[in-house]
Amino acid sequence: MSQSDVPSFDDLLDSATESALHLEMRDQYAVSHENEHFRIWKETGERPTDPDSPYWRAWVSLVRRTVARGVPVRRVRIVSEPVTEYIRYEYAGTPVNLAAGEQVRWLARRRASDIALPGNDFWLIDGRLIRWNHFTGDGRSAGGEMCDDPATAKLCATAFEAAWERATPHSDYKV
Repeated sequence: MSQSDVPSFDDLLDSATESALHLEMRDQYAVSHENEHFRIWKETGERPTDPDSPYWRAWVSLVRRTVARGVPVRRVRIVSEPVTEYIRYEYAGTPVNLAAGEQVRWLARRRASDIALPGNDFWLIDGRLIRWNHFTGDGRSAGGEMCDDPATAKLCATAFEAAWERATPHSDYKV
């Protein structure tokens, strides 16, 4: 599969029938749709946390309908500690992910040293379809890529589950 075959996140999660797993491994993201909200958060310490706000509405709707079909949506964030300013921003918004129905855990990078991790963040759908999330060195999105190779899907599933088992639930993790 190529970059031109990358479905939207709506199509991807709407296609899930068993599971949607997301592994994040960067300490800094600079995706364009967050830039202004991140700037405001740095200035004020406030982040929109209303699941029905224009910023969150589409994502929350997508996760809610996915979970309503009985498909668990789980996310692990592997982070360096002490965490970066961006991770504190992400942490401040995580209650919305939880309100939508996601399960979110945090794993200190030092506790992931012996886990065989793929080289990029990913979504794994139903244990078989991978959407790689590529980023530039400064955290800007460099596009997605799809992969349906069974051995690679197994690597992603194994890595995710190992990280999930060690990770701390959001309710118990402090930044």
